[in-house]
Amino acid sequence: MDQANPFETPRTYSLHRAEYLVGLAVTTGLIIAHFGDIRWWVAIVLFLYIDLIGYIPGAIAFKRSGGRPISKTYYVLYNVMHSLITQAAVAALWCWLVEPEWALLVLPFHLFGDRGLFGNFMKSFALPFEPVRQPGYLRLLDDLGLAHPKAVGHATEPVPVGHVPAKPAPRQQEAVR
Repeated sequence: MDQANPFETPRTYSLHRAEYLVGLAVTTGLIIAHFGDIRWWVAIVLFLYIDLIGYIPGAIAFKRSGGRPISKTYYVLYNVMHSLITQAAVAALWCWLVEPEWALLVLPFHLFGDRGLFGNFMKSFALPFEPVRQPGYLRLLDDLGLAHPKAVGHATEPVPVGHVPAKPAPRQQEAVR
């Protein structure tokens, strides 16, 4: 919402996703325009490697955990592999070591699709690996007078992991007394 409150309401979240849908539309247009120029086996490998390294291991660990916390390593793998910075570096290295080619379009296509279509952004250590509605966020929406998002339908409702509640500031402690 702003620099002091870096969380989003459902509306700003939708607008944020819409920006990535524009990127997805542009990359889709370029893929269609250069369809015959793409080495498809390279494109498929580049598209899949992001999730094979960055998502699948964490999703499996999350499913197996039964709602218990999983290693932060999975979060780091996800965030590194789903970073536009990382994939820009991969594309630059590919251009330097192999050759510039249209198959590289699948890198931003993958990330723009994840963010625009599915709403998947970076993962916080303070939340479960897979999206689960959090009571604190729901209370915030209540305070703002906004509707709750729909549940994502996990069999279990894991609690936040790695979150340490902040200690109230000295003035807040005095107000509580």
